[in-house]
Amino acid sequence: MKKILGIFLLLVVVCVVTTLFNPKFLNAYNVQNIVRWTSLFSIISIGVAFVIITGGIDLSVGSTIGLTGTLLAWLLTFKHFNVGSALLTVFAVSLAIGFGHGLLITKLRLPTFVVTLCGLLLYRGIARYLTNDNTLGFGSEFDSLRYISVGHPFSLPFPGGRILIPMPFVLMVVIAIAAAVLLNQTIYGRYLLALGRNEQAARYSGINTHRITIMAYVICSVLAGLGGVLFALDVNSIQPAGLGEFYELYAIAAAVLGGCSLRGGEGTIVGVIIGAAVIRVLYNAINILGIPTQLDFAIIGLVILGGVITDEVIKRIVARRRAARPG
Repeated sequence: MKKILGIFLLLVVVCVVTTLFNPKFLNAYNVQNIVRWTSLFSIISIGVAFVIITGGIDLSVGSTIGLTGTLLAWLLTFKHFNVGSALLTVFAVSLAIGFGHGLLITKLRLPTFVVTLCGLLLYRGIARYLTNDNTLGFGSEFDSLRYISVGHPFSLPFPGGRILIPMPFVLMVVIAIAAAVLLNQTIYGRYLLALGRNEQAARYSGINTHRITIMAYVICSVLAGLGGVLFALDVNSIQPAGLGEFYELYAIAAAVLGGCSLRGGEGTIVGVIIGAAVIRVLYNAINILGIPTQLDFAIIGLVILGGVITDEVIKRIVARRRAARPG
């Protein structure tokens, strides 16, 4: 809870400072845009969080997004699949990616870094090959499908008008609730945390660590597949070399900022969402305040580094105080 409070305070500080310098930050359209992008990145960050909680890492998320988004457009426009068959194929591919990662890591005992780094290269290459590196568009034929990414099912009152709540926010809330229940209210969630804290102890206690590891990677890849669909439909066109590029780093950063330890065994879904919000608000603040966009990576990197350093320092101080207490 203290970790979530810290990152939430960071989010509030960034919002307040940006508003003081430019009040347009809080207009309805800008807030609506932040909510939409935060929702999209939260969905893929939740998947990454499950892998990090087990003590692993997935560097292929961005390329999985690129492949699934490209595959959806390719199946609909080139192969003339119906919408249902195309979506089913895309999610089957993303599930197979996660299952393959899990098998390579558990059965062949390959390092997670190597497996997912190879996936990063492989899936991006397949996406570029499918389209011969050309841009694909959905056009106006699939506007009803695009509703899941650009639709606004309802609106809420907001100072100066109303804010339209985007469909990705609804999807994110549903996914977040399901993920929180899985992590905190089921035996599988306890197994995930135990695996991340000490894999050998978890195995000796009777936990099927291979199955739990595979489950984590499947969840991560399926949510990346969903992210690929949503990001592709959001822009209504696909650039295979660029769709999802570096998104795995944003997702990992959001998870770590939100309280997931890279050592495993620790993390909350609410914290991950707040972490994703911090990153998106920072991006928005850079644009709103007129800061040169060439500095966006540097600023976000410094903020993330500062947050992680602060958290580590606080943990050490708390640990020392506990150790110094008598009895």
